[in-house]
Amino acid sequence: MSGVCGCCSALKPRYKRLIDNIFPDDPQEGLVKNNMEKLTFYGITNTEKLDRIGQYLAQRLCRDVARLRHRKGYVFMSMEALDRLLVTCHAHSLNLFVESFLKMVQKLLETDDPDLKVLAVESFVKFANIEEITPNYHRRSMYDFFVSKFSSMCHSTDSNPDTRLRIRIAGLQGIQGVVRKTVSDDLQVNIWEHMNKIVPSLLYNMQQYSVEAEPETPKEEETNPAAAAENVLRDVTNKASFGNIQNILKPLLEHLDNHHLWVPNEFAVKSLRIIMFSVQAQYGHEVVKMLMTHLDVHNQSDPKVKAGIVDVVSNTVVIAAGGSIGPSVLDVFNSLLRHLRKSIEVQTTNSEDVDDEMKFQDTIINTIGEFANNLPDYQKIDIMMFIMSKVPTLNEVEIGVYTKHVQLQTNLLRTILKVATKYKTTYMNQAFQSPFLEPLLQMSLSDDQGTRLIVQHILHTLLDRHNNSQMFTFVRTVKDISELKLSIEKPSKQDTYFMRKTGNQFYSHICENIQMESNKVANFESLYCTMCLLCIELGEEDVQVELFRLVLTIQHSVNMGSLPMTHKCAIHAVIITFMDLVSQLIASPALGDYVQQIIEARQKDAPHFLPEFAFNRNNKTESYPETFVANDEWMFSSDTISDILSASGYNTLRLADDFHYNPTGRSLAAIIRSTDQMDASGRTIADSTSLTLSLESLDSSPGQKRKSLVEEITFESLKKVLADESEHKKAQEKKQKEILETFQTAPFEEIVAKSEAQANDLQERFNKILDGLAMDKVLTTGQGVTEGTEDQTIGGLDITYPDLFVY
Repeated sequence: MSGVCGCCSALKPRYKRLIDNIFPDDPQEGLVKNNMEKLTFYGITNTEKLDRIGQYLAQRLCRDVARLRHRKGYVFMSMEALDRLLVTCHAHSLNLFVESFLKMVQKLLETDDPDLKVLAVESFVKFANIEEITPNYHRRSMYDFFVSKFSSMCHSTDSNPDTRLRIRIAGLQGIQGVVRKTVSDDLQVNIWEHMNKIVPSLLYNMQQYSVEAEPETPKEEETNPAAAAENVLRDVTNKASFGNIQNILKPLLEHLDNHHLWVPNEFAVKSLRIIMFSVQAQYGHEVVKMLMTHLDVHNQSDPKVKAGIVDVVSNTVVIAAGGSIGPSVLDVFNSLLRHLRKSIEVQTTNSEDVDDEMKFQDTIINTIGEFANNLPDYQKIDIMMFIMSKVPTLNEVEIGVYTKHVQLQTNLLRTILKVATKYKTTYMNQAFQSPFLEPLLQMSLSDDQGTRLIVQHILHTLLDRHNNSQMFTFVRTVKDISELKLSIEKPSKQDTYFMRKTGNQFYSHICENIQMESNKVANFESLYCTMCLLCIELGEEDVQVELFRLVLTIQHSVNMGSLPMTHKCAIHAVIITFMDLVSQLIASPALGDYVQQIIEARQKDAPHFLPEFAFNRNNKTESYPETFVANDEWMFSSDTISDILSASGYNTLRLADDFHYNPTGRSLAAIIRSTDQMDASGRTIADSTSLTLSLESLDSSPGQKRKSLVEEITFESLKKVLADESEHKKAQEKKQKEILETFQTAPFEEIVAKSEAQANDLQERFNKILDGLAMDKVLTTGQGVTEGTEDQTIGGLDITYPDLFVY
């Protein structure tokens, strides 16, 4: 029957006759418009016939493809008819029609003709934009084929450049169509399982065809594979949920590894930035986490490769910082610090690739700084404290690892400095919390002058709230302070309390730091800047007096010490420059005249004590005097300064006290901190600047004579106290052990006898005390005591205690 129908068109079903009528005799004329409209109307009104219409069109297409040389035009018309029916007819039964449509697309993709491949992709993209009412779950094998075929088209190697370009763009468009069609319904096909094919195809085209700017028009995407690939990558990433992000990143990182794209890393940076800007904001930290995990995988790789990965992290972490919270931030910093420590260990044990390791370390430090720049201020403080906790202390130094220790200290402090530059100080007590300030000041006493210099720069960054530090980069006298254009504000109550509590820690460390023999010119300049910032940012009256006291103490210590001549001249130059600055800050004409008097005296007889000479880097050893002489007219007098300040209304009681510090090279921060409380007058309840203890009169203890004991607390004395406590503890443990053995082994009668003896002895001693108190009371009243009265009084105070109960 079918053969008869084939011969006589009148006997064919109506849908077949309508399909046959849309094809003209000459394929160049295109579809017959009127007949196409009739077929469309028939499909809309008879939706149950759509599946048969699709099957018949598929048969014609297969026949035309088989005779492609003469029927190619009819192939295009068949696909055009399918596209129109697909767009026009929306019905529940469209699924059956779609099956025929997809088979026709598959048939065209399997041909070797580039035009038909492009035609298949264009039809599939139109289909992908149609929202189906009910999904069909048995198309999984077809979509798997489409993903593989479109991915292979992205790698086309056709000899004709134009054809190759068309096929690659068509493959990218096909991938985008598959993603849009399937990404919202994993039951049809899990598109994320195919990312190992899709992502490399996108990256390959992005790498082959560079695009310098974002595509301004859709036409540019149709002519530039790189623009099209970027658009698809953004689309895929934007639709990824939390669990699917690694399906995109894993093949991306493998592609970068396989093609050695970490050095140089421009393409890697570009690709990851596209990912970060496209991924949902709350998932950004997961991208950073995977990058850090990938860095761990390359732990033993070339430092250039690791530096490239960290640089990518630096570019992506800035974008992710806003959405990072809590542990994810510390995880990133902890991982970066771990790699920093590992790099330093490699650098100190292997002389090769030293420059590369140093660049890698710089990259880590910059990355931490960039990440911190996008965090809120409270997290920046936490990060600085976290990094400070990783800085090895002096007690952790072992013989043979000093170089590694210093390098690690230096790099971690550089990291803190990088974070500090991103922090804006509001209140000092927030910036200098105790867990951060104490170890930081401890590092300021390091034996390495470079480490001490970095610590001072950290202090400058956090102390300087008004950008005044640049005015104190060099030690030089200024005739008129207004030339510096300083920004000065009155310290707040919080800052005043902060300095009363912790100011002595700053003073003690400055006093000791400035007298270290390993100091260089930069160290003296940085200490001068620190003193100036303390005076400007926190310079209320008590702080100014303490700074004067600090200066006088440094002057006395330098004159009495054995520092080299160059150091003594530099320190005296710092003192005279600082005093000149303070005299103008507090607007004290008398103090200004006194400072100018000393400057003139030095200009005349001791120019080596002035900054113009002491900080002249062209000086040689022969330029300095052979012997050190400190005449009184060249030095500041504490009495003169006290009189001047008293006349100005300052409380100078503290100025007369010597400012003691710990000359051992190690700060006793705990002792200083325990004596930082102040009374209302501003004087410390326990003088924290003096590390000597004196015991008051012991007359209040009966039977004890007053002893005058003045003992200097040093490291050895503290060590002795700890040793004595240990011995006392051992004696107590031994005594407890003996008592326990007695109760376990001794007879019951012996235990009772010992207890009664102890009770009787205690009773006698207590009676003597009560008798003495009673007699003192009688003598103070001045009345005679009769025998009866005495007996009665004593009897009233005589208390008989029961025997010690043992049972």
